Amino acid sequence: MNGSRQERTGVVMPAAEMPVPPEPAPAVIFTNGLLDQDFAKTCHGLLRGSARFRPIAVLDSRFAGRDAGEVMDGQKRDVPVVADLDAFLSGGGELPQFFVVGVAFSGGRLPDPCRLEIIGALERGMTVVCGLHQLLGEDDELVDTARRGGGTLVDIRRPRETSRLRFWTGEVRQIRSKVIGVLGTDCAVGKRTTARLLWEAAVRDGVKAEMIYTGQTGWMQGYSHGFLFDATLNDFVSGELERVILECARDKDPDIIIVEGQGALRNPSGPCGSEIMLSGNARKIVLQHAPGRMNFVDQEGPGSRLPTPEDEMALIRLYGSEVIAITLNGEGMSADELRRYQFELAERVSVPVIRPLEEGVEAMLPALAF
Repeated sequence: MNGSRQERTGVVMPAAEMPVPPEPAPAVIFTNGLLDQDFAKTCHGLLRGSARFRPIAVLDSRFAGRDAGEVMDGQKRDVPVVADLDAFLSGGGELPQFFVVGVAFSGGRLPDPCRLEIIGALERGMTVVCGLHQLLGEDDELVDTARRGGGTLVDIRRPRETSRLRFWTGEVRQIRSKVIGVLGTDCAVGKRTTARLLWEAAVRDGVKAEMIYTGQTGWMQGYSHGFLFDATLNDFVSGELERVILECARDKDPDIIIVEGQGALRNPSGPCGSEIMLSGNARKIVLQHAPGRMNFVDQEGPGSRLPTPEDEMALIRLYGSEVIAITLNGEGMSADELRRYQFELAERVSVPVIRPLEEGVEAMLPALAF
């Protein structure tokens, strides 16, 4: 579909035209049977807190009848899981304005069976917010459905116009704020969650701190500053990263700026992170690691094994940055196994080793004073 048709239908809204509301807007979150998996990390982020959306139900037929928080991490959050939108409405739920696709699918494309739920939302006049690489606003059937039903399509990953992108200039090296990057030894390892916990803990401790989002979930959580790494032309990634850091420093003048990482330095399917150190001038790094993983996500064979935290710390030093803390994701491990690993790693490295979800991140706050 071409741009002129989008303008004519009036049902495709740029994400930039959706300001963060004074109060989080009620929304149903669609996860399609994946609520307990990393693929649903967008939903997980919204359940843990958002200034933009307030989840009132998760649509997931596999876990219908349960509490969404308990499915996610064992902590009740009073957000019910229902089979689908029809079940939510038939159970007395009031139709919210927003239907959020809270899950990532393989290849970033919407599976055909999921189309029915989105069509049903558009027929009811809802705004469908989606962060997939597949742009729903370029799908003729969905656009036509939205036009007939009064719905709206918002694609978070619709790229900014090239004329609005900027190249890196080096100005980021002149700001007063100190930049901290939250990187990981793999993708989908919890970098955004740890960044948010660190930001919240710093603010509680009286530190003037801000967080920069770099992915779709961060936009949905409503942070003031950020951009989408993987929806930006490669030539402009460094400049756009610098832009949002400079804007944050100008608008908020924080003592520290925490930047959410993407991918991993060595993951061959998504190498990323050097930009945060080199272009974002993040000289202090929090490193997230999942010791229960043997290989990079969805990869087997030669060259697919995760690096050890010590090896990644050494690589980060070569970039001119320093790891100030290691945070652990306990997927695939029992609580005792994770604690044992934490203790053993702490014996080998000279920085705090922390289980963020289990014990918080306050232990790393002294490392922020630099």
